[in-house]
Amino acid sequence: MEVIKKKKITWASFRQALKLYKYLAPYKTEYFIGMLFLLGSSLTNLAFPKLLGDLVNSGNAGTLGTDLNRIALILALLLIVQSVFSYFRVVLFVNVTEKALALLRRDTYNHLIKLPLRFFEKHRVGELNSRISSDISLLQETLTSTLAEFIRQVIIIIGGITLLAMTSIKLTLFMLAILPAAMFAARVFGKFIRKFSKEVQNQVADSNTVVEETLQGIQSVKTFTNEDFEMERYRKRTQEIADLGMKSGKYRGAFSSFIIFGLFGAIVAVIWRGSALLATGELVAGDLFSFVIYSVFVGGTVGGLASVIASIQKFIGATEALFELFDEEEESLEKIVEIPEQQHLQGEISFEDLSFAYPSRENQEVLNRINLTISINQQVALVGPSGAGKSTFASLILQLHQPTEGKILFDGKESSRFPLSVLRSQIALVPQDVFLFGGTIRENIAYGRPNASEDEIYEAAKKANALEFIERFTDKFDTLVGERGTQLSGGQRQRIAIARAVLKNPKILILDEATSSLDSESERLVQDALEKLMKGRTSIVIAHRLSTVRKSDQILVLHQGSIVERGTHEELLRIDQGIYRNLSELQFAV
Repeated sequence: MEVIKKKKITWASFRQALKLYKYLAPYKTEYFIGMLFLLGSSLTNLAFPKLLGDLVNSGNAGTLGTDLNRIALILALLLIVQSVFSYFRVVLFVNVTEKALALLRRDTYNHLIKLPLRFFEKHRVGELNSRISSDISLLQETLTSTLAEFIRQVIIIIGGITLLAMTSIKLTLFMLAILPAAMFAARVFGKFIRKFSKEVQNQVADSNTVVEETLQGIQSVKTFTNEDFEMERYRKRTQEIADLGMKSGKYRGAFSSFIIFGLFGAIVAVIWRGSALLATGELVAGDLFSFVIYSVFVGGTVGGLASVIASIQKFIGATEALFELFDEEEESLEKIVEIPEQQHLQGEISFEDLSFAYPSRENQEVLNRINLTISINQQVALVGPSGAGKSTFASLILQLHQPTEGKILFDGKESSRFPLSVLRSQIALVPQDVFLFGGTIRENIAYGRPNASEDEIYEAAKKANALEFIERFTDKFDTLVGERGTQLSGGQRQRIAIARAVLKNPKILILDEATSSLDSESERLVQDALEKLMKGRTSIVIAHRLSTVRKSDQILVLHQGSIVERGTHEELLRIDQGIYRNLSELQFAV
């Protein structure tokens, strides 16, 4: 079982790395030039120990006076070259990283927004926001500095060992004989570090979810005086992150300590062995001096790999978590410029043997064997107790979910024959809980059709009876509605939503409890606006208040996912012991 898991992780890591390269590919020339500067900067580092060794040899040979100025000039030139290379390397890597991650951020957001509703029913906003913010920020840090540092260290290790071998193959083999233990430790500890780093990322996403939900529902938090409860909930999350981080730190600390101990031991052993070679004349003092400095270079770099590898493990964990989103299947959406004539809806809707169950509750059908035809421009009302399937009915018309059995037809054609964007562009929903964006009234109305003119927005507001309150505001259409529209009353938000639907000019209109939470005056204004909006359109009205559905051409009574009664208001009242009649008597009893 463990073998299969390991293989899966390795393949996933490789696949994610390839996906990330796609975002670097457009800037590969800049990245390649940056790599050349990185290579040049790293190689100049390797020249310093050799030149210092030459100084020692010159001193022993008695030629220090003639060689000193020459070597000092070479060292100064190397410092200038290294400074220039380091500058351009950093600038190029930052430029490439910023441009690549801008593409990645856009692709991630664009992918998220195209995912079906069922995905968002399983994932919380804070978690998804963390994927775009903290995970991508981690990728930014790694691509800008960590990856470059890793490559620099690899160059120093390879180049250093090559120069060591050129100096003394015997001493080099002796030094390398004690390195495998450190390499093995890096492999073992790296697995643990990666595991805990990924857990920390997941915990951070969970803690962000707590913050997001609390701030979004701050009114409820304060109403129920649950500030202490939320603070404790967040404290627990942050403590879990800290505990995991400290546990990961213990492994990283043990790893670093082991590496440092091994490296210092190796340097002592190298000096001991080199002194023996010096005594036999196989090595000169300057070469031994250079060898020891190169050994420190290589050893220190190997030791530094511990933190770099840990950062790369975090990077891989964040990459895997981020790109898991891209494995989710998108809806087939497309930008609508103009709807072809043959795809214009007339407004007829048919359900044929339609059944539906939510993916999380596959054994519990919300709708069961629905057969129904709604004629063009007909007003149909859905009534019934909570949980009967009324709102699900509406979401299926909008294609927010797909039936588990049966099919939906529009104008006699299966829904699959219409592009999803084309269908939804001709259907409007006015929900009970209206969501407004935190901009102006104008921007929120224009959301129904972003390219609408000022006159069209004004007319839509007029038809929705929204001018009555908009004109009273100092800034009129430029009035800010606040986060989620909190600066407006419920009736005002509903009329903004109706104006948005008017501007969309749909052929099919769905009203989901659009007046249920309003006072009598607001309900009158909203109901009047809705009646104007429903004219000349196929309308599906979901309501608990039967007073709003009396004029419907057809009333459907849903109970436990099935249509148990259908007819006009008068016809349903004549059914003895009928559900509609009982509801009517309860609501209109004096």
